[in-house]
Amino acid sequence: MSFIWFILIGLVAGWLAGQVMKGGGYGVLGDIIVGIIGALLGGWLFGLLGIGLGGGLIGSLIMAFIGACILIWLLRIIKRA
Repeated sequence: MSFIWFILIGLVAGWLAGQVMKGGGYGVLGDIIVGIIGALLGGWLFGLLGIGLGGGLIGSLIMAFIGACILIWLLRIIKRA
């Protein structure tokens, strides 16, 4: 997967996670960062659980979205503490 697709998936996943988690988004750069870190987190968690979504665009987007939602949730827990 090319670097541009990686950035675009990060942007879409971060934006979707911000909307679903009622964060309202974090701006373009923030959404990309949340999405990319979420993709790494989601890939690690799915691998740990032995769940494979395939290497396609939709599977990558779902994994990045779920990872980004978990990341936002963890950041909110840390912020409250």
